[in-house]
Amino acid sequence: MRYDYFDTPRGRMLLVASERGLAGAYFVGQKHYPKVEREWKRDGDGLRRAKRELLEYFAGKRRQFSVPLDPQGTRFQRAVWREIAKVGFGETISYAELARRAGSPRSARAAGAATGRNPLGIIVPCHRIVGARGALTGYAGGLGRKRAFLALEATASRR
Repeated sequence: MRYDYFDTPRGRMLLVASERGLAGAYFVGQKHYPKVEREWKRDGDGLRRAKRELLEYFAGKRRQFSVPLDPQGTRFQRAVWREIAKVGFGETISYAELARRAGSPRSARAAGAATGRNPLGIIVPCHRIVGARGALTGYAGGLGRKRAFLALEATASRR
């Protein structure tokens, strides 16, 4: 694994990549923040594309990411993350709808737990998943960031 730190307008991030793609994008101190392992290699140059795309997102200029991804998780988690990735820029869906789209319509809580374990916040836009009736609930990076990302997308969508 390769990693680097990256300062963003919403706080410092840790980016982690395998040979196949970006495996993690975490805000420092967020829930489920990984420990940088001794065998990981620091590699700022190799993560340049992910950094550029994230900066474009924060500037309101990027709506989709093209950096190759390699999230690690269970089959169910990966199914949930694939469905999250399909939620459009500036849109939101509920956890219940996410569970339905992931093929487990009675598993809204499990879909919520998988969403909370998403290792690629922003890039796999779990901030677009909301509670019943649009309530802002849960976000590993903090509800303040979730609000900020939704506001950024709402503003950029009006342009």
